[in-house]
Amino acid sequence: MIQSKPIILTIIIACQLMVVLDSSIMVTALPEIGRTLHITTANLTWVQNAYILAYGGLMLLGARAGDILGRRKMFSVGIALFTLASILVGVSHSEILLLVSRALQGLAAAIATPSTLALLSLTFVEAKERTKAIALYSAVSGAGGSVGLLIGGLLTDLVSWRVGMFLNVPIGIILFIMIPRYLRESEKNTGRFDVMGAVTSVTGITALVFGCVQAAANGWGNSVTLISLLLGVTLLTSFITIEAHAKQPITPLRLFSNRQRSGAYLGRFLFLCGNFSLFFFIPQFLQRVLHFSSFEAGLAFLPFTAVQFGMMYVMPTLIARYGNLKVLIAGMIIAIIGTSWLSSEISIQAHFFPQLFFPLIIMGMGAGMIFLPLTSFGLTDINPNDAGAASGLINVSQQIGCSLGLAVLITIFEAVNRPASASPSNEEQFAHAISISITGSAIFITTSLIVVLLLFLPVRKTNREPLLRRIS
Repeated sequence: MIQSKPIILTIIIACQLMVVLDSSIMVTALPEIGRTLHITTANLTWVQNAYILAYGGLMLLGARAGDILGRRKMFSVGIALFTLASILVGVSHSEILLLVSRALQGLAAAIATPSTLALLSLTFVEAKERTKAIALYSAVSGAGGSVGLLIGGLLTDLVSWRVGMFLNVPIGIILFIMIPRYLRESEKNTGRFDVMGAVTSVTGITALVFGCVQAAANGWGNSVTLISLLLGVTLLTSFITIEAHAKQPITPLRLFSNRQRSGAYLGRFLFLCGNFSLFFFIPQFLQRVLHFSSFEAGLAFLPFTAVQFGMMYVMPTLIARYGNLKVLIAGMIIAIIGTSWLSSEISIQAHFFPQLFFPLIIMGMGAGMIFLPLTSFGLTDINPNDAGAASGLINVSQQIGCSLGLAVLITIFEAVNRPASASPSNEEQFAHAISISITGSAIFITTSLIVVLLLFLPVRKTNREPLLRRIS
């Protein structure tokens, strides 16, 4: 067994990069996928949501499996399954097979990725080296999505959207070989699987997302929409009850006992509700209204990607000087400014430069300042036995935010883009719908900032408590 921190970090980063790229590499290809497999715009969201829901919904169960069966073992199983599922996505020739294969990828990611942050947390214990490791991890998590847009667009134009999935195969094989050689198996904990908790959580979230997508197509008053939303709320309420009484829950509610951890999970969820949706709507605008090719649409995200990734080198210095909280708040304010600015520039008269170019730079700067502090706060004062659950919850809040935020904003988009007559909407109406949807993204990010301010800022102490103590 060879123990090398740089190699361990490389394995962790490579796994995270595979997962993040996979969630975005098909975005610029979505119009082509829709044309090839005859999928409507609203149903195209399921190409993303099938993956994200399985990933986010089952990740906590994957974290528990790592605690009980061993994190290295589950890491290997997840990588192997992810590689196989990538092949199935690449050869899919029907909508059903594509969505099932994407869900299988999500399941594989849910098995593998909880081990990554847990291994990172346990390997890099010294504060300075952990900050650097989390900075790199966060940079890959944030910027990897933009890189996926670029790669996906390039491959769609030059070869086929299917090739992007096949890229995972050699990476997966190399990781599968390296894992037993360089990673030590974690200490196994005795316990049981919280199957009911996993089932109610994933089906509850799926029902909510399905209800929102149905609302986009058929309206909020549709019976299927209302039943789906009611079922989702009921199942998630049952999930909380199950977790409160389970002997070994997949989501220990004690993780929310710390205000900063709770703020990190909820803040991350709300930020991704707004931020991820941009990766769906902006490529649609660039290709439909500005007539960019798939590659050009991916290339358009380079300002965002370059600045966000470049922030990785600045973040340790900023945090050392100002602290996580000040940097986080500043990053969210900058992200809100960039997103609102972008929304105001979206129109049929817009040009990529300068109208979209500079807002994307501002957005990249803001996003680059957010993920590292949120990740650090999400791991605050974690018991080693809860490392897997805590790291899983960080990723769950991110993935569910991506899925539910997109589902909500697609209903706004469809409502604005729906023409009064039977004729299809024109480019002007389409651009207006995109602009309104991006405004919704800005509102989500603003809500995330409000949560951070409420839960992270210290509560002022009054003289009331000491007075009560004196009276008693």
